[in-house]
Formats: sequence, C-alpha cells, structure tokens
Amino acid sequence: MEHAQPLQLASRTARLKSSLVRDILAAAARPGMISFAGGLPAADLMPALPVAATAKPELYQYGTSEGEPAYRTAVAAWVGETGLKVSPDQVLALAGSQQGLDFAAKLLIDEGTPLLCEGPTYVAALQVFQLFGADVACVPLGAEGPDLVAFEHLLETKRPRAAYLIPCFQNPGGACYSPEARVAVAALLDRYNVLLIEDEPYRSVALDVAHPMTPICALLQRAPWIYLGSFSKILWPGWRLGFLAAHPALMQHLVRLKQAADLHTQRPGQAAVAHWLGSDARTADLERLLQGYRLRRDAMQLALQRHFGDIADWTMPCGGLFFWLRLRDGLEATRATLDRAIARGVAFMPGEAFFVDPAEGRQYLRLNYSRATPEEMMRGLELLADCIHARETA
Repeated sequence: MEHAQPLQLASRTARLKSSLVRDILAAAARPGMISFAGGLPAADLMPALPVAATAKPELYQYGTSEGEPAYRTAVAAWVGETGLKVSPDQVLALAGSQQGLDFAAKLLIDEGTPLLCEGPTYVAALQVFQLFGADVACVPLGAEGPDLVAFEHLLETKRPRAAYLIPCFQNPGGACYSPEARVAVAALLDRYNVLLIEDEPYRSVALDVAHPMTPICALLQRAPWIYLGSFSKILWPGWRLGFLAAHPALMQHLVRLKQAADLHTQRPGQAAVAHWLGSDARTADLERLLQGYRLRRDAMQLALQRHFGDIADWTMPCGGLFFWLRLRDGLEATRATLDRAIARGVAFMPGEAFFVDPAEGRQYLRLNYSRATPEEMMRGLELLADCIHARETA
C-alpha cells in the first residue's frame, strides 16, 4: 500500500501570518455593520473614472515591466512636486504600494536580517518583513517623529540593513514628522549608510499641515533609498495602482523582481491615473476630497469626545485616515474586545496588530473615519465604548 508523502512547503511558511485587517474586512462587509476597521477610502469623494483614457485598443496588449511611459513620466512629475526629484527611469509601476514592500523584502531580507521600523508600524509591512525572516527592531514614535536618541542607538547596536518609515500621517499612529525630524533622520541614515524604505500612501490626504513635508529620501546624501507611493487613497483603489521610485543603483534589481512577480502592472489603470495627473480637474478633485475628509474627521472627533473622552487619550490627526487611541486605567482593546464589538455590529482594529510584540498594543486601538456617517460614528462609538467597559464588568 502506497503512503502519501507529507506536504512539503518552504520553511518561511511557518512565519506566514494572516492579516487581521483583511480578516476583519469580511466581517465589516456584513449588512448593518458599522466599520471603523480598514483604511478604505470614501468612494463618494473620488473623481469619476476617465473611461475614454482606458479604452484604447493598445492597452489591451501586454506592456513593459517598468510601466507605461506616460505613467512613469506623470508619476515622476508628481513625486517631484514633493521635493524629491526623480527621472521617469527611476519610477516603477506597481500593483499597489504593498507590492513595493514585497519587492523591498525580497531584495533586502535574508533570515535574521536586522531591520528598523517605527513602533507601532503598518501591519502589512510587518507581515511581509517577518515572512522573509527579518529581525525587526522598533523605535518609539512621537507626534513629530521618532525618538532620535533611541533611533541612533538602534542604528549603532543593531546595524540594520534598512529602515522602514512612514513620515506622513503614519499608519497607525498618525504622526507627521516635523522638518527638523526629517533632517535629523536623514543625517543619521547617511552617517550609518542605512537604506531607507519611505512609505507615503497618505501624503495626499493632508488636512491641516502648516509645514513642508519634504520626503526624507530627498534629504539623503549617501544612503540608498526606495520611495513608495499609492493612488489607492485618492483614486479608485480597486485598480490597485501604486509606484516606487528608487536610487538608480537599485532599479535594475527592482525591475527584475517585477518581471518575476507579475510581468507588468495593468495598463488601463496606468492610463487613467496618468490622464488624471495631467488634467485640469486634479486640483479641484483633491480639494473636494480633502473637504469631505475634514468633515468626517471632525465628526469622529466630536463622537470620540462624547463617548471616549473619559477613557482614552488621542490627538486629532492632521491627515491620513485614522485616529489612534490609548486607553486609560488598564482598559484594553484586544481580539476579545473585537469579537464582542463585531457581535454588536461594530468593527475596529485592535492595536496589538501593529506591534512586533502584540502585548505592547493591548491599550491601543485604531479607528478609521473615512467611511462611516456622523450618525454611525455616534452610535458605533457608543457601542464600542460599552464593549471595552464590558471587560471590567464581565
């Protein structure tokens, strides 16, 4: 009798973790659910899709791995407006900026490779870095940037191969690095010659920012860099359009990773984004988006003051799509809290998902404000506060 051979998988699959954000989206899609969980942008605030720009027959054929020339040129100009000057040859079209994180991990991380991140940090970045075996160390993050003493200490002691940072409206914490912090971080990365992965998916959702947000990549003199961006927060996220720009020495490797991954990014979406970037409507479209988000952010601030004012601390975000709360008096927002909340029709993100050590996040929770109505915010946050209190009375 023949015996079936056991299924053999790569050893790294033992480190493969499910994304809590993606898992919660299934529950959040249930009828009647009030969701503060995912970072889903508001579809009603997005501009109309330029259908004519996507209907050209040549776009139905395979394309180049690097991306459409018009898209790369438009993105290079878009990035240049931030202060980071790049040529179209330094731009690679991506199927969402998450693909750029995957490429960075494949390019840089061997099992045990030291990597520096903010603490807390983006849950899907942790997911891919840990999959490839990175030894992740986290620097504490304040409202205007990382703790610079701790940052240099980790650079000196851990000797990381790369640092992953989100300087504009950090996910989940909402921090926006000050100009001084950006200059200081760039100087430290140059001193230790540590590659920077700078992730900027929320840069365009700037609601109340009084200072320049020059990319740290633009301030580097020596260290290599990868700059990630996305259009998914402002334009049609279902198209999954993102990009990276990179130091010239890295581009050939990143293009080869793209070839091995999916050959090329879908061409109609690239054409649509390139058309929008060059259109006269761009400024008005963005202002309409930001006005809508200011109203929703302010509505959540009001609802939080009413229902969380006596149990949590937070700073109203000046951009991005999230509030980040720290509970007081030993209260926690764990997976058990999430289960109670979902049972009552409310979804949120527990803070434990954003830390290397989940225990560090038990007092934190992330709330998205872009999707719910003001009425849903009032009702949902009242229910959520009750669920958090329920641990104390259970």
